[in-house]
Amino acid sequence: MGMKIAIAPLIGVGGNRFTAEQWRTVGSVLGDEAHIEFTPFRQLYADVEEERFDDVRDRLAEKGLDVYPAGFFSKSLIACQFCRGAEEAGLSTALKLNELVAGRALPHPLKVGYAGCANATSEPLFQDIGIVKMKDRFDVYLGGDGKSIRASVGQLWLSGLTEAELLETIPKLLAHFRDNGKKKERFSRFVGRMTMERLREAVR
Repeated sequence: MGMKIAIAPLIGVGGNRFTAEQWRTVGSVLGDEAHIEFTPFRQLYADVEEERFDDVRDRLAEKGLDVYPAGFFSKSLIACQFCRGAEEAGLSTALKLNELVAGRALPHPLKVGYAGCANATSEPLFQDIGIVKMKDRFDVYLGGDGKSIRASVGQLWLSGLTEAELLETIPKLLAHFRDNGKKKERFSRFVGRMTMERLREAVR
């Protein structure tokens, strides 16, 4: 029986980038007949047999690749290139955030964007949840949608969060969407239906 998996490079300075060796490894592990799709989530989608999943995941992990479920889940973090340096741009925060958000079952696929400064090169305001590091604090934007014909920019939801507050708040927000979102409801529509104020009250 087959299953779809999502493959993503580790987050680091320089951004979410696949190396040539990783591309070769993906092809070698999945085989010549594999159908591989590059998605807007900066992930690769591929079908594998369920009995091969553990072996595929372990072999890809050896080359610095993460494997997540594909479909109605939160995606791996879409991060900037950390051009201001790992410490100033908050690479450690981004890695912790990715561990907390990637691969959660949700009513609709969801993208979380992270930028280490106000330049926001990863376009976090066009993701469902956008996080921008401002000096030593974090601003959170909700409801961005850069994909549909009704594209919209995320609106500021919370400002000036500490790292601890950010890492506590975002998983709570995803859990609230999981428990209260309608099946196949886009996060932007969920935000509009719930309103920013009600989400502040429910999550914090």
